[in-house]
Amino acid sequence: MKPIFAFVFALLFPLSLLASDGQDTAIDTAEAQGLAEDAPATEPMPDPDEELLFLDAREIDVRDFIWERRLIVVMADTPDDPQFTRQLAALRDRADEFVERDAVVIFDAHPEDRSPLRQVMRPRGFMTAIIDKDGEVKARRPAVRSGRELMAVIDRFPTRRQEVLERLPAGR
Repeated sequence: MKPIFAFVFALLFPLSLLASDGQDTAIDTAEAQGLAEDAPATEPMPDPDEELLFLDAREIDVRDFIWERRLIVVMADTPDDPQFTRQLAALRDRADEFVERDAVVIFDAHPEDRSPLRQVMRPRGFMTAIIDKDGEVKARRPAVRSGRELMAVIDRFPTRRQEVLERLPAGR
């Protein structure tokens, strides 16, 4: 099932080039909740090694993150969904720890826009998923996960374990 999903994932993302205007716009969590206006297109993207990025799935190409970042995908049918708001708050509370794990948050609360990521993931209502650096969906759940739970899932990935061993070779 996973190879088929990865294959479909790879086939659908070329469609994002047609749907995207080619600009990656970083936004803060208030914008993720629909409380503020979009960030100006001229604003440079913050450094993902220093702060946790919250990116709109409609404005990015997920392929840009393969082998560089882990993606935490949060999807809902509306930005006013309480689960959506709680999940983003849980991620914001532990932002520094997610930065250490090379994570980027991608959210989509607008099903009518049919972003390429939404077409591949096909959530039913609310969903949180983790995509590892290899582009494979490693965990998916239709409920809110605490920041601690998400980090525990990430820490079990083989790529994460390898990174920890490379940083702390005495732990072998």
